[in-house]
Amino acid sequence: MSLLPVAQAQARLFALASPLAVETIPVTQAAGRWLAQDVAALRDQPWADLSAMDGYAVRAADWPGPWRVVGESAAGAIQPPSIGAEEAVRIFTGAPLPPGADAILIQENVTRDGDRLAASGNPLRPAQHVRAAASDFAAGTTLLEAGRHLGPAQVAAAVLGGHGALPVRRRPRVALLSTGNELVPPGAPVPPGFLPSSNAPMLAAMLAALPCEMIDLGIVPDDLEQMTAAFASAAQADVIVTTGGASVGDHDLVRPAFQQAGGTLDFWKIRMRPGKPLMAGKRGETLFLGLPGNPVSAFVTATLFLLPLLRHISGAAQPLPRRIDAPLASALPATGDRDDYMRAFRAEGGVVSVTSQDSAATAAMARADCLILRPAGSPPASSGDRVTIFPFD
Repeated sequence: MSLLPVAQAQARLFALASPLAVETIPVTQAAGRWLAQDVAALRDQPWADLSAMDGYAVRAADWPGPWRVVGESAAGAIQPPSIGAEEAVRIFTGAPLPPGADAILIQENVTRDGDRLAASGNPLRPAQHVRAAASDFAAGTTLLEAGRHLGPAQVAAAVLGGHGALPVRRRPRVALLSTGNELVPPGAPVPPGFLPSSNAPMLAAMLAALPCEMIDLGIVPDDLEQMTAAFASAAQADVIVTTGGASVGDHDLVRPAFQQAGGTLDFWKIRMRPGKPLMAGKRGETLFLGLPGNPVSAFVTATLFLLPLLRHISGAAQPLPRRIDAPLASALPATGDRDDYMRAFRAEGGVVSVTSQDSAATAAMARADCLILRPAGSPPASSGDRVTIFPFD
């Protein structure tokens, strides 16, 4: 089986997936989700011509006055009285303009004596300090498009548009399975020859920023029967993720166990470093992603495949990792026949590759805040050269 380019593997992984069902949830619970449908405004915003400042509503043509104060307008109060020539209404920020007014004389530029006003400063212009009705948005216009990630600003726009609930796709259920005879649970004693199981906690931490439900299947030893049973037990998951056992050694049983459990493998082995043994397939309606066992390899492949997959089935319009150009702070060697995803961190002078790029170097990985992409066959790079990076934030 030839090595698959990363972009082609991502496209094939997405093609295996079906969008999750749509549910409508309160806006107070919508942060972090992706819209399943376009959302149109149900009302105008602002609902009327409103004051942008505290002051007096007047006719701009009457400047510099004097004016006679004939009433008051405050947000949430009754409709203010109409004004005629040389009349003014005391007004507060967010309050509706009285009929007849077309500008706001801010209170800093006013001298008031009883009900009489006089102005200072520059002449008023029509519409000055006025928020025109529907200037933010009008009823019927599309406020938010399907696939938009819902953050604080999007939630505010939806609420001001008249919505108390929003359509999103349900949370994906993700089953995590660690494989290997050598693994012990986090915090347990570690006898010689054994290793703390770090991949599942690491993946759970990566998934914590996404709206998903996690199912911990624990640690399964390198036993074909037990591993096959573990796959069968995850039928309710939307995605099952394994770490380890994805290569070609005698104890790498994930692939045969998945197939024995009724799964169909779609692709295996990617033209990337680290993360070559990545595999993907489907068992019934459950997607399968087999990540390598080395922590760095698992982290990189989760960044490029698992997280994008979950964003994709959750309805994200742009599920792939964000990529930007950045200058290098130091030289990098030429690359071989695979795309190289180097752990790095951003510093004042540019991007710095971490000291060790070994796929088991977790201390070095912990310093990183981005990946540098060095395509296969890249020549040596010098300090100051521009490279593509994938930020973790």
